[in-house]
Amino acid sequence: MKRRSLFKRAATAVTLSALIASPLASAQENFTLRLAETWGPNFPIFGEATKNMAKMAKEMSDGRLRIRIDSANKHKAPFGVFDMVKAGQYDMGHSASYYWKGKVPNTLFFTSMPFGMTAQEQYAWFYYGDGMDLMQEVYEPHNMLSFPGGNTGIQMGGWFRDEITSLEDLEGLKMRIPGFAGEVFAEVGVNPTNIPPGELYTALERGTIDAVEWVGPALDLRLGFQQIADYYYTGWHEPATELQFLVNQDTWDELPADLQQILRISMRTAAYDMLIQSVHENAKAWASIKEEHPNIEVKNFPDEVFRAMVEANEKLLEEAAEGDELAAKIIESQEKYLENARAYINIADRAYLNNMAEVE
Repeated sequence: MKRRSLFKRAATAVTLSALIASPLASAQENFTLRLAETWGPNFPIFGEATKNMAKMAKEMSDGRLRIRIDSANKHKAPFGVFDMVKAGQYDMGHSASYYWKGKVPNTLFFTSMPFGMTAQEQYAWFYYGDGMDLMQEVYEPHNMLSFPGGNTGIQMGGWFRDEITSLEDLEGLKMRIPGFAGEVFAEVGVNPTNIPPGELYTALERGTIDAVEWVGPALDLRLGFQQIADYYYTGWHEPATELQFLVNQDTWDELPADLQQILRISMRTAAYDMLIQSVHENAKAWASIKEEHPNIEVKNFPDEVFRAMVEANEKLLEEAAEGDELAAKIIESQEKYLENARAYINIADRAYLNNMAEVE
């Protein structure tokens, strides 16, 4: 599909020569962009982020910029968003960067890293540190731009049908867990797999997998995992899970400067709104789970399991840095930023929460 066919030009009564001569020509153009998302239709929170973004872009542009959203049921390729946007089949995408680690390993660093930054630290790294520049360095060779697309906050460690009491319990365990965390779990004996969201409940129910990591109470409750598994583990693997908006570079270059800015602001605002919506919805959902499913036990991984995962994570990071100059640069940037940001968080957020725990 040719690039021009992806845009709908506004009808006008003036001649072509007058359009070319007019300094307002770009302001008179209308653009309709097609966006492919990994999620199904009306998917809560994730899908609302794309709709919010499209609504803001349309309103701020006075209708000049419209975004048509195709969910996974329409394009039939939930994990094909990267390729479709790269090829220009779609102008935009909404997904998660770590889904593309099999194609471009360095994409996984821009979703979330085990034992890494929280949402506020990660957003600070993106917008005030090196994050955006490094992300663009990864995506530029693929004719795409990537922007933060909404954060879930700290994700839960997953639903397990059986309690994890030792490293032996992880040996051979089949679990849906993507990204770098899947590689860490593989180092300690787990068989990680990635399954589209719409298939997770059935896979857990039928025993195709023994455990599933998805997001947190708000989205987990809707998928019904609490009906199958009794053990809900706390998070370590995705302390700040950032989704992404992908934009085809040719599409971006076609847009006038003012519409580029409107699109940029719409994406950034929708991403922030998804984070605060996640906090709100998770609190509501957790209250519901506690009341309606008192059998659910929240667990921390045993110390020996946690230590083994930390060691595996450090080993894998060292290996990634040794074999790839760009990966080494990203890892160093994230570690240095986290060290500085966390030093303040420790005397602010952590101190406050610890103090409050003493009086509650």
